[in-house]
Amino acid sequence: FPSHDRLIFTSIPECEVMVVDDGSPDGTALICKAMRDDNKRLHLIERPTKNGIGSAYRMAFVWALEQGFDEVIEMDADGSHQVSDLLRMIDVKTMNPEIDLVIGSRWIKGGKTVNWSRSREMLSRIANRYVRIMLGMGVNDATSGFRIYSARILRKIDLSHIRSEGYSFQIEMTRAAYKAGAIIKEVPITFKERTNGVSKMSKRIVQEALFYRDWE
Repeated sequence: FPSHDRLIFTSIPECEVMVVDDGSPDGTALICKAMRDDNKRLHLIERPTKNGIGSAYRMAFVWALEQGFDEVIEMDADGSHQVSDLLRMIDVKTMNPEIDLVIGSRWIKGGKTVNWSRSREMLSRIANRYVRIMLGMGVNDATSGFRIYSARILRKIDLSHIRSEGYSFQIEMTRAAYKAGAIIKEVPITFKERTNGVSKMSKRIVQEALFYRDWE
């Protein structure tokens, strides 16, 4: 993340960046603290143990709403999501203020992944097709974690009722936004597999995404 935050601050001068760190062993929190001395728009929430990506997102959303922001961007901090794609997503949101949720999509025309194995790509495609058929939302990449939410739609969602983790968190949030009447737009992105660290993908997370049924 630290290598990306300068790009974000430079490209989007009015943004504030929140990092939620779950006791990362790579020193993320220490780097962020050092960077805050020079940039007061960088914020940090530290959690001593890994409580799950879903609860980290929920905590960040609540913080953003409490701060009174109008738009909330969600993106990975490991370099997988590109600032160039984010700028295009922001342009779409800005030109279409009625849109409540912009999703950076790998699985629409123009979207792609880089450095993914064939098996992982097929797994993601199949999972998203399954979700699209089962839930009928018309979203091609419901597991994408690259998004822009309007604060107005987040306020319509009871975040305390969003319980899932992993990819199913993204599905559950998409479903909650859809049920709240959100206008959803997908924008093609290029997802680049991280070159350092370890992916959070696991069999448990995949099973949760495929078999989580408590959508109502």
